[in-house]
Amino acid sequence: MSRETDDLPSREEDLEDFALGEDYALNPEFVPMVADALDRGDSERLRELLGALHPADIADLMGFLSSQDREELLPHLDPEMLAEILSELDTEIREEVLEAVAPATLAKALEELDSDDAADVVDDLEDEKRAQVLAAMPEGDRAAIETSLAYGDETAGRLMQREVVAAPQFWTVGQTIDHLRRESDDLPELFFDVYVVDPSYKPVGAAPVSHLLRAQRDTPLAQIMEQITEIPVDMDQEEVAYIFDKYHLISAPVVEPGGRLVGQITVDDIVGVIHEESEEDIFALAGVSDAGRGADVWETVRSRLPWLLVNTLTAALAVSVIRAFEGEIVKLAVLAVLMPVVASLGGNAGTQTLAVAVRALASRELSAVNAMQTVRREMIVGLLNGAVLAVLTGAAIYGLFRDARLSLAFGLALVINVFVAALAGALAPLALERMGRDPAVSSSIFVTFVTDFTGFFAFLGLAALILL
Repeated sequence: MSRETDDLPSREEDLEDFALGEDYALNPEFVPMVADALDRGDSERLRELLGALHPADIADLMGFLSSQDREELLPHLDPEMLAEILSELDTEIREEVLEAVAPATLAKALEELDSDDAADVVDDLEDEKRAQVLAAMPEGDRAAIETSLAYGDETAGRLMQREVVAAPQFWTVGQTIDHLRRESDDLPELFFDVYVVDPSYKPVGAAPVSHLLRAQRDTPLAQIMEQITEIPVDMDQEEVAYIFDKYHLISAPVVEPGGRLVGQITVDDIVGVIHEESEEDIFALAGVSDAGRGADVWETVRSRLPWLLVNTLTAALAVSVIRAFEGEIVKLAVLAVLMPVVASLGGNAGTQTLAVAVRALASRELSAVNAMQTVRREMIVGLLNGAVLAVLTGAAIYGLFRDARLSLAFGLALVINVFVAALAGALAPLALERMGRDPAVSSSIFVTFVTDFTGFFAFLGLAALILL
């Protein structure tokens, strides 16, 4: 049955205002408009609707459509539009779209992309379809993609685009500008620097486009070029992102082991890397993998269940402490009420420290140089926080139960647990980093175990000593 959309905007200028909210998110009412046009096979209406959106917004739109609607939408996209959308799609949805697009159509779309984006898309293809798509592409484009794919995943070689603008160091500004105008069809879609190279094609500097436009035509490039930060082709993309952030780079040349210029990385690529790496760290800290809109239920279960099983084992160890003090709990039932509070507050304190430590490691603010200083600071913070919480909660417990010894046992246990939580939250990621493990993946499970175990043991042990 057709969806009613007669009362919604139809003019293109109205659609542009209607399609996105003030937060640049799709208007919830816009998606049914597209679905309705697909149901009716109204190509003209679809062109109007899609024409109101940026390719990134169309990629977002496809994430809200059903699989069938996505497949029906694809024939309405020309190769240039399809190319821009492919590089914006979520991984799971892009794989689905790539399966539905004919190899010849996909080959035309990839010709519109820079080599780095094209290689990223081709990498998602099944082997058979990848061969078909590459065979349908011009030789130059195919060679550039195959060269990019030869580099390891998440390296500068895979991230870079092979299209660069280079000029010999003896050229003048005028010669360079004339060259850019003559070869405009072959220039990268986006570039910020002209790399100055020696006779062996090794970069010796970079002339920013802004400097070219300001300088006199007879000025040698050597006079306006700036120093460069070279990126080895096999450098990990996270390291590349760190260098861009540290030195405030907009672009950087990528060089092979001999020093020869083979490509460039621009800041738009780095924004994607920073987002990807940050997302990975956030998911890893929670012990899950990326579960986007197109994620399969069973894949999501398989990614999360192992960490839950590990957490079950550590919880069993913590519970063994409670079992050891079973007699004391039977004699004084209020212990069962209060001991989860000690563990919970310690867990929260540990999570705070852990989040700060993992972020500091990722941003290189925490290393062997200042590790002890950081641990010492977190220990003091834990001790002070524990003391403040102990006074406040101890007073509250005394008000409820009128038992000074119970308040004392609870307060001392809380100080101990918050202190240990802060220590564990700082040491766990440092230890895992030293062992060559990702500190974001399993630190939280370790810290949770330590705070639960310490919280139960400290409170029940002190209660046994003081109260019984």
